[in-house]
This record gives sequence, C-alpha cells and structure tokens, in this order.
Amino acid sequence: MNKVTFLSVVLVILGMLFGCEPLVTKFPDEQPANRYESIVKSDVPSDVGSIMVMTWNIRFAAAQIPWFGDSCGDRVILTRQEVLNNLQAIADKINQIQPDILLMQEVDVESKRSAYVDQVQWLLDNTYLNYGAFASMWEAQYVPSDGLGRLNTGNAVLYRWNISETTRIPLALRGDQDALTRYFYLRRNILKVKTDVPNTNGLYVLDVHTAAFSTDDTKKKHLETFKREIDRVADAGMPFVAGGDLNGLPPGSDSTNYCDESRCLDDPPDFCPDGADYSPEVDWLVPLYTSYAFAVPLDEYALNNPLYFTQAHGTAPNKKLDYLLTRSEGWVSGSSVTHQDAIPLSDHVPVTARLIVSP
Repeated sequence: MNKVTFLSVVLVILGMLFGCEPLVTKFPDEQPANRYESIVKSDVPSDVGSIMVMTWNIRFAAAQIPWFGDSCGDRVILTRQEVLNNLQAIADKINQIQPDILLMQEVDVESKRSAYVDQVQWLLDNTYLNYGAFASMWEAQYVPSDGLGRLNTGNAVLYRWNISETTRIPLALRGDQDALTRYFYLRRNILKVKTDVPNTNGLYVLDVHTAAFSTDDTKKKHLETFKREIDRVADAGMPFVAGGDLNGLPPGSDSTNYCDESRCLDDPPDFCPDGADYSPEVDWLVPLYTSYAFAVPLDEYALNNPLYFTQAHGTAPNKKLDYLLTRSEGWVSGSSVTHQDAIPLSDHVPVTARLIVSP
C-alpha cells in the first residue's frame, strides 16, 4: 500500500470515529485570531514613554519534565496539578518582571497533554495583564501518535491595553515530511496584533514560532515571510515590536552544531538529531539583523555568546533561539535581559527589553 492510499484509509477510519468534524484544522488563509479578556481588569498607565516587552516559549507548562520527541523522555500527558503548578510558577515570573506586552509560544488552550487547561485565560486571570490574542499552530481532534489525542497549541500575545486588530498569518508547511505526517503536523503562523498603547497610533506586535526540526528550507521560508510582514508595518510608518522563537542562531555564533548538547545518553556517539546542525542556516537571520534593531545587538552577543543563550534542556542553556526586534534606535539602551534564572520553568527562558514609544 503506498503512502497516499494508506493516508486515505487512516483518514476514513478516523473520520468514522469522530464524525464529520475535520480531524485537523488547516488554516489556509489569513483570518482573525481568537481574543481573550481577563475576568478582572487591572489599572493601566495612560501616559508612557517606554514599555517593557517580553518573549517567552513556555513549553505548554511542561517546565523541564522530560518529554517524548524533544528532551530524551517518554512523557506525553501532564497531570492537571502539574499544569497548574507550572502555570503558577510562570505567572509568578511574569508578575515579578512586569512586562506590558508578552509574546508567548507553545501555549495550550484545549489539549489532552495539558489537562485541557486554557493557558491563555489562566495566565490572564492570574496576572495583571488584561487582554490577549491566540493563534493556533496545531489544532487537531486527535493526533494518532504516542497517545497525544486532542491538541490545540499556538502563539499568544498578552497586553495591558485593549486590542484593536488581530490576524493569524499562515506559514508554509514543512516540505520534508510524508503526506500522513504532514497532515497531522504543525501549521505554524505569525500572530499579528494591534494594541492601543498610549502615545502611539496603535502599536503592532508580530509573534512567530518558526520551524524547529525541518531539514529543508522551510525555516528559511518562515523567516522570509516574517520579515515581509514586518517590512509592511515598518514601511507604513507604524510603531511595532516583533519577536518570538525563531529557532535560528545569531550570525557569527561560536558553535553551529548542537548534536552533543541534543544527544540523549543512550544515543550512539555518531548520532545527530534532526535539526540539531545549524551549519546550513548560519546566514538566515542576516536580513533581519541588517534591517532592524535587535534587543541584543550582535556586537554584544559576540562578546559572550552563553550570556544570551535562551534554550536549555536541563540546567545549562546551550543556544540562543528567542529574539525581540524593532525599528532602528527603538530600544532603551542596555535594557535587554536574558532571564536565565527561569531555566526550571520551561525549556526556553524569557527575554525582555524596554521599547521606546514616545520621544
């Protein structure tokens, strides 16, 4: 039986089990993102010269629990108490840092693996942030792999101020997968939101999570689409901040192959996980660095790479994947912090910086 025939059989069987509702939401076109509000609103400043922006891949509140497929573990389901405990630790960190705008990745809203907790709503209700937007990158009634079951996860942006526009912009599907895997796999996006920040005509936020383990040029396509969307906002003269988990290394990184850090203890010495070798991708972030100001400038990163590493499986971060960027001279000088003290809370740490919104 060829792959196409096998896929058809699988989909027919699953369709019989789950009725007429699509097994996987495909998101073919741009569409509004889902909006959220906290139950109780917090007071917001009406006049600001700069705001704190944070990006954080929260790993669906799995903290550093060894997980199948990405951290040498075999867990696929969290208990509700594990989810709530980990969310509380994330909320505590948010409340400590006090960002005005929070870009997040790998946020679950209705997933078996995270006890069906709507993590966007939970974080709004347990922090001072008032409004949110969510764009799914993986919504499936049933994922027939390792007991994952129902899944809905994606990007989210949380704000103090009200949201006036939301858009989910689809990104290219991976080109290195067979048809069955691709059907049930992630459909990544850019979450684009406009919010009513004081002293602006509306501030745009673009939140992205590009391909992680692709072995072709899918990630490059995602980065190119991300830049095009930023260019459109910048060319229109609108203030903006962009960022997220770009799954790429800064140009000039000391090491571009993380096979040693990514290898599990029982892997053979010559094994290199898919996507662990970044050598073919060393220039993929150059167009963004050339056009825009990053919260961590390249010259600072070059002085001490490990100081700015953001991903860690275990106790030590091993590469920088998470970024914030804006127009030229848009950051308060020296305001960026890579919060490596938050390593126990996710496999990524948050990055913050102060964005200038008025002279």
